[in-house]
Amino acid sequence: MATIPTPRSPSPVHDHHDHDLSESDSKPLLDHNHAPAGSSHEFHHPVYEPDYRYSYTDEHLNYYPSGPNPSEGKLDEPFTPKPEEYSKPQDYARQTRYEDMDYAEEPFTVPAKTRSGMEERPNIIKRYFGLYPLAQRIEDKKRGVGVQKYPIASWALCAVMLGILIYELVTNQKAQGSPFSFKPVVNPMLGPSSSALIQLGARFPPCMTNVSDFPITTPVACLNNTANPATELCSLESICAFGGFHNETPDQWFRFITPIFLHAGLIHFLLNMLAQCTASAQVEREMGTPAFLILYFAAGIFGNVLGGNFALVGAPSVGASGAIFGTVAVAWVDLFAHWRYQYQPVKKLVFMIIELIIGVAIGFIPYVDNFAHLGGLLMGLLVAMVLYPIISPSTRHRSIVIALRVLALPLIIVLFVVLIRNFYTSDPYAACSWCRYLSCIPTSSNNHCKGNGYSTGSSSI
Repeated sequence: MATIPTPRSPSPVHDHHDHDLSESDSKPLLDHNHAPAGSSHEFHHPVYEPDYRYSYTDEHLNYYPSGPNPSEGKLDEPFTPKPEEYSKPQDYARQTRYEDMDYAEEPFTVPAKTRSGMEERPNIIKRYFGLYPLAQRIEDKKRGVGVQKYPIASWALCAVMLGILIYELVTNQKAQGSPFSFKPVVNPMLGPSSSALIQLGARFPPCMTNVSDFPITTPVACLNNTANPATELCSLESICAFGGFHNETPDQWFRFITPIFLHAGLIHFLLNMLAQCTASAQVEREMGTPAFLILYFAAGIFGNVLGGNFALVGAPSVGASGAIFGTVAVAWVDLFAHWRYQYQPVKKLVFMIIELIIGVAIGFIPYVDNFAHLGGLLMGLLVAMVLYPIISPSTRHRSIVIALRVLALPLIIVLFVVLIRNFYTSDPYAACSWCRYLSCIPTSSNNHCKGNGYSTGSSSI
């Protein structure tokens, strides 16, 4: 069987007719005797090498860092290595015009000073008056970065309200033998009776001032009453509790404040706390705790003032809904003030309108006061206009914001003064006879929203 000969490499052919080789052409490109010791790496002419060399390790475990081709020679110049100057390949790479690129192999770490500056949050004064760069303010707004990391007040209020709800249920348990009121009527919110809510501090105008439609001599169902119609009747003063009335005149003004901490039942509490721990908590992060508390209680109190003027006087009202609606109002101010910085602002506006409609619809449910919602929303808009930090990219925008702030502050004061005065000195029904329908759907159970809204046999909270 014939053996196939192994091909040999062709021998160089010398053409005697070629031009004479120059001295530079006749020299080898690199004398391997001068290559770096302990390395099999060979230097090549830059024509045949890429501009950038990736890091690698040879068979002798010698490391070659990434970087530009270790040659400073130009393509039109002869390659003239100087191996005597480089004892290591790394030394050769550092002599190129990109001498520091090999340091990129080390893990990147942000200096502590720079890192702390990046994580630093602007304080309330800087945020409100815009005393830090506009670009950073815009970036903070897009990222949702506020003046503080944790909504301390929102969480604390949730904890306090939970404790008070437990106390409400315990009170009803002692009076009726059950934490939830099922007799004489069922509380759909899974909470105590209306009499228990009144005794614990609900907004109830007959306990706060003289009401012609609900005189002080009107009998009220006792806490332990479970019959319908009521068989256990108590005086209004005993149900209003808190030490009774002074000089035989109802004067419990603090019922504008205490209802914020009370809830009609377990369902009412869960709905409000869900909103408070999300929407309200984010508002506190952006505004800071002091401004948030001013907004929260101003909206909550004004919602009760508005309800005291125009809701049915015999219907107790409780809940933090007014205060929460005040914090939700901040989202409206934020949307229109920072329209250009919002992600899909039109879509967000449509969602907020739907959310508002749902909130108003919930206000017609028994045990919920729509005036607290509407009043809290109105006061929230005004207080947010005064206290919420707004980014002003131009002088014209800043002038408009300042003008609105100046107008909002006296309007807040006027609304509080006028409505509180009207509550104590005038008949609210005379001023607006149809306003009650904003929080009451006429049915036979509530006498079609006529009268005072209270019955000894049933409750229309």
